[in-house]
Amino acid sequence: MRLGRTGTRVRDRSMDFIWLGSDRFDCCINTFGAELHRLTGKDGREWLWDGNAAQWSGRAPILFPIVGMLAGETFLWEGQTYQLEKHGFARRRRFELVERDAASATLRLKADKATRLVYPFDFELDLRFALGEALTVAATVRNRGDGAMPFSFGFHPALRWPRDGAARLLFNKQESGPVSRIDGQGLLARQEPLPGDGCELLLDDALFVDDAMIVRDVASRGLRFEAGDAHVNLSWSNLPDLGLWTKPRAPFLCIEPWAGFNDPAGFAGDLSEKPGIVMLAPASEWSASMTIAPL
Repeated sequence: MRLGRTGTRVRDRSMDFIWLGSDRFDCCINTFGAELHRLTGKDGREWLWDGNAAQWSGRAPILFPIVGMLAGETFLWEGQTYQLEKHGFARRRRFELVERDAASATLRLKADKATRLVYPFDFELDLRFALGEALTVAATVRNRGDGAMPFSFGFHPALRWPRDGAARLLFNKQESGPVSRIDGQGLLARQEPLPGDGCELLLDDALFVDDAMIVRDVASRGLRFEAGDAHVNLSWSNLPDLGLWTKPRAPFLCIEPWAGFNDPAGFAGDLSEKPGIVMLAPASEWSASMTIAPL
């Protein structure tokens, strides 16, 4: 912090960002939301969307303790109703830096008075970023409370999509779908067949007219994104669901491995009964990871 002309404290915004480097890449992480801010090759090539607010201000938000939308942006737990916005609060909270070296860093978010008002659980969320031949982000959720803790978690990286030719996704296992679609309230409302042959998905804006494509219980734990001369392998562990999303003609594609998804339309049960929810026992932890490997 520094003092402004009036004597008030002014935040040094450079303190919000953590830079890591390897022989192949540099990356920048914003401690606000533990959000990947840049992923840059040594040749200067940017692989991550730049967060242009004219189209979408996000870059790679962390989704916790829910993924997607809750019905009425509320959930029920032990007879009490709580208000919780789409994708949860982690993306709008500042994380503490707990460990770092030249090529890795771990950031942490803990439950506090503010989070307990909307999510009454004593959690700890760590994100470890490690840079080498690829970027790996490992998430660990810990239950520090005395009872079971329901949650969902998701990654939401936006990769650059050059709009100068054909683009496709190649899954590393045969996918059978179906695709779940959301309604005007952001709730799962219908299903439709997965386009393509289950191995290759040709990308086009028409796929996203009805917002995100959500594939539950995917067989794959990795895929290749090919767009022009941009080729990226993305893989994940312990995340059984996959969201795909962009905006019309926007030069990015969000490839989102999740554990959990939006409420189904008409769901009104306890959070513990929500489809896709993870239930974590007291004094236990859950881990998942994602690796982004530009080629």
